Amino acid sequence: MITKETIGQSSVISFTGINKLNVTATQKVKSDVVAAIMPKGNIVLDLSNIIYIDSTGFGMLLSMLRHCKHNESTLKLCNISPEVMELIKLLQLQHVFEIKETVQDCIDSNSNLIG
Repeated sequence: MITKETIGQSSVISFTGINKLNVTATQKVKSDVVAAIMPKGNIVLDLSNIIYIDSTGFGMLLSMLRHCKHNESTLKLCNISPEVMELIKLLQLQHVFEIKETVQDCIDSNSNLIG
């Protein structure tokens, strides 16, 4: 359901085999995603395969953000489809999450924090 890849100082988490973060999917992946968050780490959430997020999915993302802040980690979202971006803007979450275009943009912005 999720894959985790370490690139430099960042952990890139992507979703495989699912294209919606809804009540069914989030129950299966939430614990895996939260377990992937390391203290003082840089988390990049690649949403390239996700075409829809419901309230449960947004709740999971907000829970991840709280968990990251508690662990002095960063959370960045990237590769967001136009449909999902519409929902993010509708809920005004573009001011809550740090959103970048690509995984590389997230990694580059994380490397700017070091040093």
